[in-house]
Amino acid sequence: MRIPARVLAAAVPLSAALLASACSPAASSAAPPGPQRGTIAAVGAENEYANVIGQIGGRYVRVSAIMSNPNTDPHTFEASSGVVQEVSAARLVVQNGLGYDTFMNTIEKASPSPGRKVIDVQKLLGLPDSTPNPHLWYKPGTMTAVARAVAGDLAALQPSHAPYFRANERRFDASLDAWARAIAALRSAYRGVPVAVTEPVADYMLRAAGADNLTPWALQADVMNGVDPPPQSITREENLLSQRKVRVLVYNQQVTDPLTRTFIALAHANRIPVVGVYETMPEPGYDYQSWMTAEVSALRKAVAAKISAEKL
Repeated sequence: MRIPARVLAAAVPLSAALLASACSPAASSAAPPGPQRGTIAAVGAENEYANVIGQIGGRYVRVSAIMSNPNTDPHTFEASSGVVQEVSAARLVVQNGLGYDTFMNTIEKASPSPGRKVIDVQKLLGLPDSTPNPHLWYKPGTMTAVARAVAGDLAALQPSHAPYFRANERRFDASLDAWARAIAALRSAYRGVPVAVTEPVADYMLRAAGADNLTPWALQADVMNGVDPPPQSITREENLLSQRKVRVLVYNQQVTDPLTRTFIALAHANRIPVVGVYETMPEPGYDYQSWMTAEVSALRKAVAAKISAEKL
């Protein structure tokens, strides 16, 4: 596994009834009362994927998220017996791939099910194993493809409800327009704005917004992988901040260590706004669409008005 072992909270079930209304910013993740007759048991390895499953499946799915706590580091997971049971019982699974959630493959192989449908987002997007940045949910277009695949698999599992799933897919796609418009507006107004990051969590979105990420990839990869960056990489990042060569520092709000805290402090000392981004969707109060739109909004406020947003 390319990403290092750290700590993650136990799996948290997401209520199918509440996820069915996930288009509302007030969507919640309370535990479901139990299996509902006629519903499809589904699992999202990360809660952003579980949220999309819930939006597409609506009242016909009972979905759980394995990684769902924004206050913990999601880079590694020690599967409990409860998680194993959740995955084993699932008829539909969505996982990220690219070494981000390989524990899912281990569980699936240990509890094979001929009827289980697994959507590996890496494979869905046709990405090679060498793809360096695993944070695919920040990549515009990813969830459009995921929603389409989820609707197709749910329709195969419950053909009589196929029109319902496809209608929800179309509704979901339309709801992504606000995020797309926000990215386009940021790109139009501030194309080429220089930024620094601690990890490549939001790199796909930054690139789509036209930002110029000046942080060396080597430093981003080392921090992501829990490796101590070489002194020259650290010095280069510090110079970006101390010499005010960037207008924003974007950091992984869920994973901080002494080095990243040093970068954050240096940004504050030089009046460079800091924006925190998340690997799992903050809950409650967000669905996938509103979360992504909020991240772009925070970035724009940082660039335009020097307003930090270390937490959503």
